[in-house]
Amino acid sequence: MNNYPLLSLINSPEDLRLLDKSQLPQLCQELRSYLLESVSQSSGHLASGLGTVELTVALHYIFKTPFDQLIWDVGHQAYPHKILTGRRDRMPTIRQKDGLHPFPWRGESEFDVLSVGHSSTSIGAGLGVAIAAEKENAGRKTVCVIGDGAITAGMAFEALNHAGALHTDMLVILNDNEMSISKNVGALNNHLARIFSGSLYSTVRDGSKKILDKVPTVKNFMKKTEEHMKGVMFSPESTLFEELGFNYIGPIDGHNIDELIATLSNMRDLKGPQFLHIKTKKGKGYAPAENDPIGFHGVPKFDPSSGQLPKSNAKPTYSKIFGDWLCEMAERDDKVIGITPAMREGSGMVEFSERFPERYFDVAIAEQHAVTFAAGLAIGGYKPVVAIYSTFLQRAYDQLIHDVAIQNLPVLFAIDRAGIVGADGQTHQGAFDLSFMRCIPNMLIMTPSDENECRQMLYTGFQAGCPAAVRYPRGNAIGVNLEPLSELPIGQSKLVRQGRQIAILNFGTLLPFALQAAEKLDATVIDMRFVKPLDKERIKEIAESHQLIVTLEENAIQGGAGSAVAEVLNAQGFAHRLLQLGLPDYFIPQGSQAEMWHELGLDVEGIEEKIRTFNALN
Repeated sequence: MNNYPLLSLINSPEDLRLLDKSQLPQLCQELRSYLLESVSQSSGHLASGLGTVELTVALHYIFKTPFDQLIWDVGHQAYPHKILTGRRDRMPTIRQKDGLHPFPWRGESEFDVLSVGHSSTSIGAGLGVAIAAEKENAGRKTVCVIGDGAITAGMAFEALNHAGALHTDMLVILNDNEMSISKNVGALNNHLARIFSGSLYSTVRDGSKKILDKVPTVKNFMKKTEEHMKGVMFSPESTLFEELGFNYIGPIDGHNIDELIATLSNMRDLKGPQFLHIKTKKGKGYAPAENDPIGFHGVPKFDPSSGQLPKSNAKPTYSKIFGDWLCEMAERDDKVIGITPAMREGSGMVEFSERFPERYFDVAIAEQHAVTFAAGLAIGGYKPVVAIYSTFLQRAYDQLIHDVAIQNLPVLFAIDRAGIVGADGQTHQGAFDLSFMRCIPNMLIMTPSDENECRQMLYTGFQAGCPAAVRYPRGNAIGVNLEPLSELPIGQSKLVRQGRQIAILNFGTLLPFALQAAEKLDATVIDMRFVKPLDKERIKEIAESHQLIVTLEENAIQGGAGSAVAEVLNAQGFAHRLLQLGLPDYFIPQGSQAEMWHELGLDVEGIEEKIRTFNALN
């Protein structure tokens, strides 16, 4: 830490608050440099954190954390927060097995008020925290930081509407990190923000309101005049948040530490719901990340001096396989519509969005809307394909049932990041989609074992004329040849290896592990392919000819594909021994996919050992 003379002194926000205000710019510079150094060596989220350095320093300097409670939305931008709250020396372990969690995590630090990984939750949770603090009557402050992307979600506005109606003391900070700082951020705007957040203005404003309560007509006129002034001087957004019941301040330069300190100091003592709008630059202070904030959002290990991220020469990812398939289908059929809730790059839709812009819809972080929007398009005669991560589809469960399945609409769900995702941990594991989809009538659910099957299943689901889902994992495919598209016989499994006594019924991309374990056990392997409808005839045949049936899936055991097999066996009257292998009944922590497969007994050795142990006990 010789290169960080001030940062090395900061082991908690209490240490930070001992610094003179004049030292804060240097601390911000050191914090930004350390963030770049540590993330480039460990991998992780970079650009977002670079953009929140000054804000993080200012918040911990002005507010008495952890007594005052700071809530981060999503958490990509919370790395500087971790560094300043006693976790600096553990940053090299972030996102690694048994290391620092990639997001704020309650079990990790008292400074992490809310465990978070999905977006748009900070204001709702913050309102609950603020009301609890109000009842406690201890003078505890509540601050929520939310990004301009996260605030597009409906639940963020639901929370804003509720908070404004309750008049609870809380501060919401909108971290607006667009590619450039807009023209209204400057010296005059910062000066006006100080005035409107200052105690004199606040006192006059609140006093006037009490007097004018007796003259409703004049009160309403003055309120409209104030809103108009803010709309002219600041930004059009101010009127929206004022109408929701917040006192809007901003936008101000989120990289000007002096202005942040002054404004936050004023706002700390204001009563009622407060809204501070700051403008920041994603990737601030590191030119490559400023120029490519998307590419540098989440980074592997790299050399920061080069400014280049390493290029992968590996096999294509399942996301790319999907993206290529979508483009192929769009060439054939002008009714194809691609939909994503703010995951264009992650879901492999960049090429589609560029080649077919009129048929590409990014609905922002609004998973519920994405699904119902798709339902409307299907009603209108189009063929919507919703590209969505398994963990994010959870947020649209009611829409999946109510707006798609009940009406039996032909919407195809391309479910990415199914199963173990690795470093993002508990909040992002795709552990539950088979369980929560399998119980929905009208659903067609498929689990490809390789990239060629993935393509064929996407095509099959697209042509099926009903709600259909294809779930595939994060990461690279295995390198099989891609065949021309053709529809698979729905509900039909495939014999992959003939063995004796033991039969492994595989659902998904763990098939290579199943085959290797089967070689050692001389077991039969069936690629089941379809979770719904199941190949019941194959299950009956296997039950009659084998002593042990093993189901293998990268999904929660409870309610998953193995449970579906158990239901079929029970209905057919087979009292067969059944071993269900999958994800156990706890939230799977972070770790590489290989590490977690091994820990959970889902790699070759684990599968073999679990089968031998089960046989020995039975």
